Amino acid sequence: MVARLVIAAPASGAGKTTVATGLMAAFAATGLAVSPHKVGPDYIDPGYHALATGRPGRNLDAYMCGTELVAPLFAHGSRGCELAVVEGVMGLYDGAADQGELASTAQVSKLLRAPVVLVVDASSQSRSVAALVHGFASWDPEVRIGGVILNKVATDRHEHLLREALGESGVPVMGVLRRAADVATPSRHLGLVPVAERQAEAVDAVASMAEQVRAGCDLEALLALARSAPELTHAPWEPGAVMEQRDGLPGHSACDMPQAGPQPVIAVAGGAAFTFSYAEHVELLRAAGAQVVTFDPLRDEALPEGTRGIVIGGGFPEVYAPELSANESLRKAVAELARSGAPVAAECAGLLYLARSLDGRPMCGVLEADARMSGRLTLGYREAVAVVDSPLAAAGTRLRGHEFHRTVLAPGAGPAPAWGMVRPERRVEGFVQQGVHASYLHTHWASRPEVAARFVAACRG
Repeated sequence: MVARLVIAAPASGAGKTTVATGLMAAFAATGLAVSPHKVGPDYIDPGYHALATGRPGRNLDAYMCGTELVAPLFAHGSRGCELAVVEGVMGLYDGAADQGELASTAQVSKLLRAPVVLVVDASSQSRSVAALVHGFASWDPEVRIGGVILNKVATDRHEHLLREALGESGVPVMGVLRRAADVATPSRHLGLVPVAERQAEAVDAVASMAEQVRAGCDLEALLALARSAPELTHAPWEPGAVMEQRDGLPGHSACDMPQAGPQPVIAVAGGAAFTFSYAEHVELLRAAGAQVVTFDPLRDEALPEGTRGIVIGGGFPEVYAPELSANESLRKAVAELARSGAPVAAECAGLLYLARSLDGRPMCGVLEADARMSGRLTLGYREAVAVVDSPLAAAGTRLRGHEFHRTVLAPGAGPAPAWGMVRPERRVEGFVQQGVHASYLHTHWASRPEVAARFVAACRG
């Protein structure tokens, strides 16, 4: 059994990331093996979690992966650990729009049978904090709020008033954190600046979070609360096993299945410009028989030797457009491989990198489209269906994904679009041409492992 806590808040901006990351680092420093998790599709917070624990930060997204996979994916990520800390998303009861509790932190806490610690921004209240905590604790009797951490507390007098108000709430105060500028993490147009871009500064920020949590929180009480979680009976998700289970199922062709043969080299983009990825994607590619090699489009002048396919995930190419454009030799290598018909899967940042230009700077030129930054944020869950056959998905494949960008692409879809969006609005989006599948849509392949198997099979040829 893995002891576990969910770190939630009444709303965004209360300090969940500071508390969750600080707890992960503080507990890891005591010698505990700590498993880090994040509710929802966010890619950036898990980078800080990984830095705090030395383990991959993993997402638990009930919308994209389905409620039935939340506990198995959690068990997979926390295997061999003594403690798991799960950072929530938005407010505790906020989830997918018009979908009730789906994908909310509250729902995930119930699926994991995990106690919740509520992080409250106390900067502008005193006695009212008791009413706030009482309301959250009583809203859903299946959600167990086992403690409160008060954040942004101004003075000893302020702390006294808050503790006095909460004294009769039945929810114990397990931590009080003062306002501290040195633990703040810089943000920009899509949230926090990723760890890969900050390097030494990120290490210092995580260390400061850990120190603040150690100084202000009752780690023994929090660990005892985590250990009070009942045993989970779900078997861990296994990439190899799910590949085997797809074999023989109706609706799946032979090209969707892992096959014997040489391991095709699949180059996966990384580095500071392409930091958005789910750990399960690489695990699935390997389980399907691929040799996965990482390359950095900012630094590497050539693709890895023997590359048969490319996966380019999300990130911030708009921040690094001059550097990406200046690496002309790699841009030409990517374009040459794509035009040869080799499989290329690109999501969001990858889509922009394959475009003709980004903010006026030349990119790979694989797609007859141009991208630019805009003032409009496109954000939200999506339901989509594959419009045509591609190395990533057979026509008619349905899945759920997420969009999160401030760029626009013109045109937004090619003659053969990648996806037909069916919810929340109907439209076509993305490009399928030769072996390229490029789209703004972020997807989680754990929900459709045949996507990885199909891609590897296409790379094998």
